[in-house]
Amino acid sequence: MAVFDTPQEAFGALRPACVQLTRAQTVENVARLQAHLAAVSTSALQELQEYVLFPLRFALKVPGPKRERLVQSVVQCISSVLATTCVKKQELLQELFSELCTCLSPPSGSSKPAAVSEELKLAVIQALHTLMHSAYGDVILSLYQPSTLPLLGFAVSLLLGLAEQEKAKQIKISALKCLQVLVLQCDCQEHRHLDEDEAQQCGDLFASFLPGISITLSRVITGDIKQGHKTTVSAIRLFYLLVGLVMADEQLARIPKNKEKLPVKQSRISELMVHRGPDWSKSTAEKLALLLHKMVEFSSVHPHWKVRLELVELVHHLLRNCSQSLADSFSHLLKALVGLVNDENGEVQRRCNEVLQGIAEQRIVAQNRALADVLSENLHSLATALPRLMNSQDDTGKVSTLSLLLGYLKLLGPKINIVLNSVSHLHRLSKALMQVLEMDVTDVKIVEDRRWGCESTCGPSGSLQHGVQKGRCQKKYFRFFTEEKVFQLLQQVCRVLGYYGNLYLLVDRFMGLYGESGMYRKQAAMVLNELIAGAAGMGVDVLQEREISLNMDDLKGSIMSILDEYTDQANWYLITSIDTEEISGEHSVQHSGLTAHPGGACSSVLPSPEPHVTTHTMNSNIWQICVQLEGVGCFAAVLGKEFRLLLLSALYPVLEKAGDKTLLISETALGTLVDICEACGYDSVQTLINENSDYLVNGISLNLRQLAHQPHASQVLDTMLRHSDASLLPLVEDVIQDVLSTLDQTYNNQASTFLRVLHSVMAALVQWFGSSCGEKQQRQTANWRSRTLSQGQQVVTGQEVERFFLDYVRQKQIAEGNLPDTEDEEADEVPPVAKPEPNNSDTEEETLLPSHAQLAKDVMERCIHLLSDRNLRVRLKVLDVLELCVTVLHPHGNHLLPMAHRVWPALVTRLISDDPLAVLRAFKVLCTLAQKCGDFLRQRFSKDVLPKLTNSLLSQAPASARAGPVYSHTLAFKLQLAVLQGLGSLCEKLDMGESDLNKVADACLIYLSAKQPMKLQEAAQSVFLHLMHMDPDNTWLLLNEVCCPHQYEPPHISLRPVKLSGMGKQRNEFTGNVLLLLERLQQLEGATPQAGTQEASPP
Repeated sequence: MAVFDTPQEAFGALRPACVQLTRAQTVENVARLQAHLAAVSTSALQELQEYVLFPLRFALKVPGPKRERLVQSVVQCISSVLATTCVKKQELLQELFSELCTCLSPPSGSSKPAAVSEELKLAVIQALHTLMHSAYGDVILSLYQPSTLPLLGFAVSLLLGLAEQEKAKQIKISALKCLQVLVLQCDCQEHRHLDEDEAQQCGDLFASFLPGISITLSRVITGDIKQGHKTTVSAIRLFYLLVGLVMADEQLARIPKNKEKLPVKQSRISELMVHRGPDWSKSTAEKLALLLHKMVEFSSVHPHWKVRLELVELVHHLLRNCSQSLADSFSHLLKALVGLVNDENGEVQRRCNEVLQGIAEQRIVAQNRALADVLSENLHSLATALPRLMNSQDDTGKVSTLSLLLGYLKLLGPKINIVLNSVSHLHRLSKALMQVLEMDVTDVKIVEDRRWGCESTCGPSGSLQHGVQKGRCQKKYFRFFTEEKVFQLLQQVCRVLGYYGNLYLLVDRFMGLYGESGMYRKQAAMVLNELIAGAAGMGVDVLQEREISLNMDDLKGSIMSILDEYTDQANWYLITSIDTEEISGEHSVQHSGLTAHPGGACSSVLPSPEPHVTTHTMNSNIWQICVQLEGVGCFAAVLGKEFRLLLLSALYPVLEKAGDKTLLISETALGTLVDICEACGYDSVQTLINENSDYLVNGISLNLRQLAHQPHASQVLDTMLRHSDASLLPLVEDVIQDVLSTLDQTYNNQASTFLRVLHSVMAALVQWFGSSCGEKQQRQTANWRSRTLSQGQQVVTGQEVERFFLDYVRQKQIAEGNLPDTEDEEADEVPPVAKPEPNNSDTEEETLLPSHAQLAKDVMERCIHLLSDRNLRVRLKVLDVLELCVTVLHPHGNHLLPMAHRVWPALVTRLISDDPLAVLRAFKVLCTLAQKCGDFLRQRFSKDVLPKLTNSLLSQAPASARAGPVYSHTLAFKLQLAVLQGLGSLCEKLDMGESDLNKVADACLIYLSAKQPMKLQEAAQSVFLHLMHMDPDNTWLLLNEVCCPHQYEPPHISLRPVKLSGMGKQRNEFTGNVLLLLERLQQLEGATPQAGTQEASPP
């Protein structure tokens, strides 16, 4: 706490020190005074301010050279006095200001600062800073009069020199902050706020310094990056605060056109004053534009985020205060602001978005035609350069460029129609989007990926819908970029255009590009989809609301016109594969002049495609269809339940593509169906199909009668069956009967198309009705096996052995003709009397065959005739359909067995003398038949098929043993593998006899060789595992003849020793697999007694 609280006491304490310093100007005397000042209260020191400052000022004024340490200590002491007191006299403020500046005055004739120590420079700067803050109230304004202009100019030049030329970072930063205080733009809140007239007066005064300050600061800002970010930040802040004051629109608007005449005494001073008239402001704005361009280019890529953040503040401040006077500069300023929206630093991003939001809310661009024109020109230039930039920049540069384009559009907002109404602007922008969005169509995999069979029938439609939702939008590949962020920005560009722009104008323009060239069609469709989404406000990020609200009738009209163009036959039925059937189908549709949806009118027909279709063309066609399908889903999301009115024209074509063989198209179409369900309020795809099935079935029925549309009608039916349930069967039953009738009349021409329909039908029947039957059969088989196993595991007693031999003797007597007594005969005849009753009831049940089973029977009858078709593809499809028919008819044995009898000869022909592909497929059908028909086929299989199979296996074995790793990709290998994998279960299902089992074992034994491919060895092992279940003793003997790992000693000397061919043999190629099988057999035999013992034990 201070010792001297009153001025009298303080004067008595300070007087000796002040007198001593006046007499002798030394560092010690200054330090003594500094020590005494610490003991004086603030109020007392305020009263003695001038008395204390006198010796210190005197020390600075003493003529002659002075030591730097003395000057530094004096300046620091002055600074400490000013820090605790207020300057209340104008003369004292000006004199102190002048004396402090003189401490650093350069030698006469030199423009560089005085060659003094860095400590002294820093002390003087801090003293000036403290002096400006100690000036009381209006006293500070006395420094800002025309008469003090030379003094201010001296201080400004001094501080600018220090900021630019000094190496020490602290001096540079302190000089810039002091200069900021000097121009009355200090960051602190201590200063009194200037009123309008005072700000105008200061603006006039500072206009004289603007050229020098702005040029020097621009050099500091763009200087060596080693100076540190704080120096650059301080320079940027000072620049925009000063420019914002001098070039403020409000001040310039009040400046008279002609300069006022001053009195003669002030005439010389008036020469230093600048008249901020229109000519001066225009000239200054042009020069500032050059400096700003240079500064913005440097600062926008500065590595430190605080510099980029300060650049955002610069743009915000100048746009808010100088939007009229610096209109020409905003080309660069707005470019920098928009470019920083995607800055890597979150703080810069946040502030940038806030500034943009503020610009939009204050309608700065909307109310300023000059700014709107600047943005329009920037947009035109950027659209012109966009293709070149996207082709030359890296992904980071592309993101920056597109962020700039998007920012311009957002800033224009409702004024965007100024750009769109210009033919040149619209042409440039649309062509730029077409070129940038060009897709990469070189990936062959897109064409190769096919949807085989009906693999998606396994799951219910609900799970399908959930799966499709996860990745609904297909990932696209573009020619000029790979980064997903780039595509997202392009989507936003299109959506902002749709949100603010004239929808009819935009749709008309891009529909024109869609029809203009096949090169633009995919891009135009993508843009149209995004335009519609943007117009509806879906997923669009904007800064301000549009001026005119959306008209749903206009939106619906645009969607209908786009939808009609998408589903036009020329744009919907494109060649997407080299499948001859599909190509012929697409050709016939394109030449037929029919639209994609049934009953619709035909639009203009494009020229027919060239006969030679390249992979690139097919890839392009696939992507075009996918983009159009995504568009249909987007339109549904936009219209919501209103889209139900368009289902009549949209649902049928989408279902066609859902059944397409190209995987990408079918997946995209399924995603579109899910979109339609969500938009229209359907619970699932199944509900969507069922509730619209009457219209769809009618369309299928009509199109099946037209040769051109038969393939596509089959795709629709296939999709409906795959994603619906059994309730659909009564609706499509008539259509299926029409298909069967037509097939009877056109076996030679359209068999393949109709077989595709029948395959879809039978696959659906298996899904709807086959699972329950299969489960029932599996339960029966499991029960039978468990009973058999338990019977086999029972402990055999002596009484049972005795009964077995008695039965054996009795049966032998009957066989020799020794009939038993009459009573026994009557007793034996009782069971047959009761048998006809269940047979009669079975017959009555079988006559009432369910509709699905009758359908399967009808289809199976057609398959019998088509099994001998000369076309391999037809035969393969027939075999697939036949397998499904057998599965459906399985519960109805009285019908299945006669059909199996009829199909057998043709099936055997396919197995014995056909293409290997057909043999492979026929063997699969045979395995299914054996599983469903059981021992009904035993004798036929043993006589007609088994010899051929075993001979084939034996003949192919040497080739497979010698083959290398490539052999596993051949058709011969696949056939061998299929036969080996199915042969064991076939023998078990058909309950083959001992001689047949021996043939199978002999044929498969050679495949236990280590020389065979591993998969064939494993398949051969599976055959022997099945044989173990059927005839373990014979299998054990056969394997031991090949390799016997043990010597079997007789239990008694009277018995002969057991001699097997495999005993004593050296290890060979069969040893490994044979030992493995013998071990498995031993495990199987070891498990049986154990289980039997457990069952025999009491509970």
